[in-house]
Amino acid sequence: MAGPLPLGDPAPADGRLPDDIRVDSATPFSAYLHVPFCRVRCGYCDFNTYTATELRGARQDEYADTLNAEVALAREVLGEAGGIRPLHSVFFGGGTPTLLPAGDLARMLDTTISAFGLEAGAEVTVEANPDTVTPEVAARLAEAGVTRLSIGMQSAVPHVLAALDRTHRPENVRTAVEAAREAGLAVSVDLIYGAPGESLGDWEASLDAALALDPDHISAYALIIEDGTKLARQIRRGEVPAPDDDLQADMYELADARLGAAGFGWYEVSNWARRAEQRSRHNLAYWLGSDWWGFGPGAHSHVAGLRWWNVKHPAAYAQRLAAGESPAAGRERPDEDARMLERVLLRSRLADGIPLDDLPIDNRDVVAGLIADGLVDGASALREKRLRLTLQGRLLADAVVRALTD
Repeated sequence: MAGPLPLGDPAPADGRLPDDIRVDSATPFSAYLHVPFCRVRCGYCDFNTYTATELRGARQDEYADTLNAEVALAREVLGEAGGIRPLHSVFFGGGTPTLLPAGDLARMLDTTISAFGLEAGAEVTVEANPDTVTPEVAARLAEAGVTRLSIGMQSAVPHVLAALDRTHRPENVRTAVEAAREAGLAVSVDLIYGAPGESLGDWEASLDAALALDPDHISAYALIIEDGTKLARQIRRGEVPAPDDDLQADMYELADARLGAAGFGWYEVSNWARRAEQRSRHNLAYWLGSDWWGFGPGAHSHVAGLRWWNVKHPAAYAQRLAAGESPAAGRERPDEDARMLERVLLRSRLADGIPLDDLPIDNRDVVAGLIADGLVDGASALREKRLRLTLQGRLLADAVVRALTD
């Protein structure tokens, strides 16, 4: 289970937005549907997920109805605020969404689309464990309106999967991809690099295996050790080594080179797509500061500068909704300085960068220094009035953000 929720102001029981909130109808609106169930807990994971023995009062077979109750609440709340807009994207994340029957996922999607509508050509993604994807599941999801499957491959090397506590069979990744393709779904595969005992050769083998699947999109994330996880405890006890920053940097550079040579374009620190239209529109909604409602226990939402987050445990989540109350545990409204800091942080991760005109005027000299130091592509910055990070700059994104906002 994840760490504690953020501090914030109390959220009202009816879920209403502040009276002075002004929703911009031109801002894209997305929905995130959290499915908090896993068969086993991966040693590195600190997401808000629960195995069967941890549910304590919540029922997996009732979850679709419970989440749909929050959708009805969202429709009412946003309707009062003039915030009803067709969905730009929908994303089922977790946990393992495909642990639920495909019919439950279809019902949740139908309720969400019925409440808000769906933009023409909208992206609808379901995350999936390779072992849970069959031709029947993929076909049912496609029939329901899903357009994209994001498959948790993580690695093609058995000892790396074991170090991550991943239980899927490597050969089932291809089976899942083939099932998705047969159903007409776009395919993304997720990779993780820097696991204990993983060599550069292991990582190269995983990249080659991922490319051999011919996906539309690849995500590659550096392993981060989160407090409270099994892996953090193992490292603290000296049972396994901590990730090596230099090795992870080498792995990142190898991924960028190998994926680029295979025709994948980098568009965000950890994401590559074959074509611009195959970029993850839902993830870009986060990086670009769009509006979204996060449904499910522990899910976070953002509308017109207001943020809120739900109670974490599925039982508490269900109890709130059964009582006709919002599941929101707290909320906050960052001031303009905080929003600028966040904008720089998020936009600096994107290949498209951040318009220089959006930066605080007294920090333009910092940009000049970064160009002089070779951390950004000065030609692109000057020609297009945008800050574009080079490969080295991507690896030093946090340092860039600190410099720009000091």
